[in-house]
Amino acid sequence: MKIMHEQVDFPGRAAIKVKWREIPHFTYPWHFHNQYELVYVIESYGTRFIGDSIESFEAGDLVFIGSNLPHFWKSDEAFHQGNPDLMVRAIVIQFHSDFLINAIINYTEFYHIKKLLNQSSRGIRFLNPTLKKVKPLLYKMPDVSGLERIILMLQILDILARSNSYKILGSEAYQPKVNEFTTDRLDKVINYLNYHYREKISLEDVASLANLHPSAFCRFFKEKTGKSLSAFVNDMRINYACKLIIDGKLSVSQVCFESGFNNLSNFNRTFKQRTGFTPSQYQLEFYMGNKSLVDEVV
Repeated sequence: MKIMHEQVDFPGRAAIKVKWREIPHFTYPWHFHNQYELVYVIESYGTRFIGDSIESFEAGDLVFIGSNLPHFWKSDEAFHQGNPDLMVRAIVIQFHSDFLINAIINYTEFYHIKKLLNQSSRGIRFLNPTLKKVKPLLYKMPDVSGLERIILMLQILDILARSNSYKILGSEAYQPKVNEFTTDRLDKVINYLNYHYREKISLEDVASLANLHPSAFCRFFKEKTGKSLSAFVNDMRINYACKLIIDGKLSVSQVCFESGFNNLSNFNRTFKQRTGFTPSQYQLEFYMGNKSLVDEVV
């Protein structure tokens, strides 16, 4: 089974990403990413693959996945027959591998969470007693943001970390190694993009770095990252644009060209697609959020 390295986007440089999934069936292939992930299946059934673990899953499945641990959920064949009564409903929470890393490493209050993160390298399924405790918090996550979301995430992690009702999924012998899933070709390309994404990117130039014909490179890149080259570059540009807007030193039009876009309407459209806000709305949202914090302090 081919594996894909997913590049997870966090709009607005957020620490936590929450997705409410309501789809006919699970679609994401066998993949891994740097972020930790918590998946709660509200409705659906099928087969779950985590590392070297293969198990059936059903409604109520709650699994915590460690950084770079390969995984995917495969819906039962019945979900692929177009039956409108069969739907996947799930909450997916992702957070960066360096989320509160200094606190987790250095402070005793985070000891249990540190242990949880270490155990998640093989995947953890939490059983009903734990699910009952954490379920109300999971349902709140899609509806909150900012500091409130971070506080709620810590509450969830604390409950999971102190739970005695769980099962480690991967075998003791299983230890994922990132370099088994990446290639020198991809490393060269990502390194190049990290330095040049604000410039005009030529498909031919990038393909030559991987020693591939452009059409073969497009297939290779999509297989490894889950995105086309243009979508990948646009995500890098939008992330940088968010940083520039937050810094507050440039106008929206200046941010557009500084982040690598050469057309303001295209920038506005892409920014809205990736973040849910226009650049001006995002600027106002950030300013008002900061202002409310200042008012509270004062």
